[in-house]
Amino acid sequence: METGSVTTPFGRRSMTFGMLANQVMAGEIKPDQSVDKWKLFRALCEAKPLLGIGDRALAVLNALLSFYPKNELAQENGLVVFPSNIQLSLRTHGMAEQTVRRHLAALVEAGLLLRKDSPNGKRYVRRDRAGEVDEAFGFSLAPLLARAEEIEQLAAAVMAERLHVQRLRERITLCRRDIAKLIEAAVEEEIPGDWQGLYCEFRDLIEGLPRSPTTAQLELLLDELTALRTDILNRLEIRVKSTKQRGNADYIERHIQNSNPESTSELEPRFETKQGAIAEQDNDRGAVAPEKGRGEAAYPHGQKKEEEQSRRPDVRNDGGGLKSFPLGLVLQACPEILAYGPNGAIRNWRDLMAAAVIVRSMLGVSPSAYEEAANVMGPENAATVMACILERGGHINSAGGYLRGLTRRSEKGEFAIGPMLMALLRANAPAGRKVG
Repeated sequence: METGSVTTPFGRRSMTFGMLANQVMAGEIKPDQSVDKWKLFRALCEAKPLLGIGDRALAVLNALLSFYPKNELAQENGLVVFPSNIQLSLRTHGMAEQTVRRHLAALVEAGLLLRKDSPNGKRYVRRDRAGEVDEAFGFSLAPLLARAEEIEQLAAAVMAERLHVQRLRERITLCRRDIAKLIEAAVEEEIPGDWQGLYCEFRDLIEGLPRSPTTAQLELLLDELTALRTDILNRLEIRVKSTKQRGNADYIERHIQNSNPESTSELEPRFETKQGAIAEQDNDRGAVAPEKGRGEAAYPHGQKKEEEQSRRPDVRNDGGGLKSFPLGLVLQACPEILAYGPNGAIRNWRDLMAAAVIVRSMLGVSPSAYEEAANVMGPENAATVMACILERGGHINSAGGYLRGLTRRSEKGEFAIGPMLMALLRANAPAGRKVG
């Protein structure tokens, strides 16, 4: 059987205080102590980050355990295994012998194995006449048995940490989804506020996270995202409360407006006023609409109507009930159309609609398709859609057919510009700040 004496390593390997400490610890095993070797090995696999060992070292340890004849590690069964490096190489699926020796040294350094070297450094066993093991030289598994409780505690700590990180990531994902959709809803509903600034702040938080973040970094990000979500919710709740407070007055006002069917000018501002186009409406308030059919012969294929729409942003027909978005948001989502504006710049909605006419011709969209889109969506929204089509030109085979499809969906109330703009806004974020 295994003797409990302290042994020193064979050859040029020096004795260290750590080796001595491990041998002393292994000598303190209780006589009746035992543990399932494979259950202990699974705990070792969980606790490997805290023990400082890698996957290949565990593969070598697995091979050593396979040479132990019993499933229960116990002192009464002996704790020394003595396979050769060739046998270990075979049971580690062909690992090179030099690599096997290196990982054996790592296991000894980590305090999971003890060397019990023979006088000549070979691994072998002496048996008595009854065939029982009298003395064995090789690697002692005693440290595993002595540290079994510690290893199980380390494994439990690692699993608890992994579960904590998983829950942190789940909560961060929920916060990200809430913030993105709340900002998108606020932009679509034209609720006043610096939503573009909040979106940029949100992206800065996400993109500031390293590829392999620590638990502390995840906790900090969750706190910041939670605070940002709370801020957005507070702004939206204030808007909801203010809407409820004047709800009755709005209802009475709409009732009075609808009671006069002869006056349509009072109905239009509620649906037609667009953010970013107020100045153009005021400047063109006195413009007189041309007579129907006048001058059409000189402008074939509806070109006259397109130019009139580009010059007169106050003439609108939102048949599809679409809402326009701030001009700055449109240009940030669709920067390609800037090159087609007057003098390479777009300063107002009139410039955007003029650029849309040029882009329409360049992409091969027929005048009738664009005119129909302007009638159904409104001139500003039609120009915005053309800017989006230009931005996604490489993914659209037929711009005209795509525009007609969006027009049909808009007539049925099945199309909204907001999601398209938000998707392009995310796609056109600075390359260095995108998240994979």
